[in-house]
Amino acid sequence: MRQQYLEVTYRKGRVIAAYLYLPRPAGTQSATTIEVAPGLLADLGSTGAVIGLEITAPGQVSLATINSALKDLSQPPIDAAELSPLQVA
Repeated sequence: MRQQYLEVTYRKGRVIAAYLYLPRPAGTQSATTIEVAPGLLADLGSTGAVIGLEITAPGQVSLATINSALKDLSQPPIDAAELSPLQVA
């Protein structure tokens, strides 16, 4: 996968979780998961590289929190427009 994208899970019209897929080689799977902030987990591949962020509490995780975690994980920040699907429901 060459570019990041956000996948949002809804239940009864409400956002219950989201996953921010990050660029990674094809076929890379999660080997471990670490908590990087309340409501925010990072999935790491077998080499230790971050492959995605699980947003388990979308209503409690801010853009600043996500970007801080991305910075700590040596990833580029995202802009507010990329998280807009979390705000629509």
